[in-house]
Amino acid sequence: MITCFDIGGTTIKAATATGPDALVPLGRVPTPRDNFEAFAAAVANLIEKGGAPTGSPISISVTGVVDPETGLVTVANIPCIDGHNLAGDLGARLGCQVLVANDADCFALAEAFAGAGRGHRVVFGAILGTGVGGGIVADGRLFRGGGGLSGEWGHGTAVATGVSVPPFDMPHLPCGCGLEGCVDTVGGARGIEKLHKHLHGTDLPSTDIVAQWEDGGAQAAQTLDLYVELVSLPLALTVNIVGPDIIPVGGGLGNAHGLVSRLDVAVRRRILRNIDRPLVVPAQLTVDAGLIGAASLAFSEGVA
Repeated sequence: MITCFDIGGTTIKAATATGPDALVPLGRVPTPRDNFEAFAAAVANLIEKGGAPTGSPISISVTGVVDPETGLVTVANIPCIDGHNLAGDLGARLGCQVLVANDADCFALAEAFAGAGRGHRVVFGAILGTGVGGGIVADGRLFRGGGGLSGEWGHGTAVATGVSVPPFDMPHLPCGCGLEGCVDTVGGARGIEKLHKHLHGTDLPSTDIVAQWEDGGAQAAQTLDLYVELVSLPLALTVNIVGPDIIPVGGGLGNAHGLVSRLDVAVRRRILRNIDRPLVVPAQLTVDAGLIGAASLAFSEGVA
């Protein structure tokens, strides 16, 4: 038995696990953001609640970046762990082995072990939520690149400045990472909203834009035509580099199955392989993917 955690800036969720998808939820508590001792105590209390044997390993999905070489985490919205070796510091405090991976990697692990990627050798989990992220699982193991940044197809100047559908010149928008023209600036929910305002001068939430598109709205259709064109190009390049067998799409836009289907068609039209089945598909795990991913991390690394 292990105890797994999904830790965000607001809430810590926990469960005990006897397999990647055999979880018993332990509930949730507020995330202590400014005091490491309070943070560690919250984790310890949940472990005790679950009844895992003393010294049993724990596995954590955390929002932020985890450097696999140094163990240091970058978690801007949880200051008490930002810049710390979370696995080492928490392990010393709790007296157990601690595994840590970021939430995008844990999403990919969850889909590989218990979701749309089950049975596939190489899974690229693509997140289209508020922004854009991703993770890579190959042969049942999480691929951890240098600096903990593998799978981050959302960043780097990659967005086209001119597209054919509709004929349009697209400026490179500034990204929160400090670069310009990242997929993150157009590929997530905020990106759709920026595109719609740029095309039509109207502020609308992404949910309304997608709903209007599904209802046949002309302006929304133009926005999503542009969106599919801009996002499918870098995603197709990612396919050619990584070679995934399946790409589960998570995040809020992953729930728009018609949009995911359009991306799939556009991506398969632009890659080197000929694939006569869906490649880009909606994620299957819309609840507790972080916990399932954390559990999958522990079992795939052989610590449980």
